[in-house]
Amino acid sequence: MKTVLCYGDSNTFGYVPETGMRYPKDVRYPGRLQLLLGDGYYVVEEGCNGRTTIHDDPLEGWKNGLDYLKPCLNSHKPVDIVILMLGSNDLKETFHLSAREIAEGAERLVDVIRGFTAEKQGFVPDIILVSPPEIGKNIRTSPFYGAFNERAVGESKHFSKWYRETADRKGCIFFDAAEYVRPSDTDSLHLTPDGHRVLAEKLCEVIRSSAVACSGTMC
Repeated sequence: MKTVLCYGDSNTFGYVPETGMRYPKDVRYPGRLQLLLGDGYYVVEEGCNGRTTIHDDPLEGWKNGLDYLKPCLNSHKPVDIVILMLGSNDLKETFHLSAREIAEGAERLVDVIRGFTAEKQGFVPDIILVSPPEIGKNIRTSPFYGAFNERAVGESKHFSKWYRETADRKGCIFFDAAEYVRPSDTDSLHLTPDGHRVLAEKLCEVIRSSAVACSGTMC
């Protein structure tokens, strides 16, 4: 059985834009991915609302994705595939970062994954580096407006370029979430059930393609 670690923020957690609660397991993308991949895979859901790449939030510093990454990898080893989807929360005004700088943060996480797993489990997992969905154009009417503003909308459109460059440089599998999904009109940040479904289906295709390339068999 291969272990797939989904390491991300509120869209990995399954945040419901209308209520602030959590989608059921069979709705949020990691749960759906488990159903699609079947018994040969174990999908680990490691999503945290507000998680950043490498930056300490001034109010909730414990949501720094770098701090928890090594304990997480160690807890679930051996990890065969890491789906890394972080960066949206780095667009908060409190950080005032560009998409390029955020991609650099994601690159640091990739380096940690590669170095730590090589040491602790003896091999490096396949890393699917996901360029996050864009921030919705109606952010001004979102309950999260203020933390995010129009600058975040513009910067999110550059995620794909910089994450692709990072993936190419680091030997990761690149996946552009914005090509397939967009956030809910309710808050311009979080995915709808249909978005989770599509994301799971497309990521499953990526994993299957990777399995074919590596072993000549389908997952």
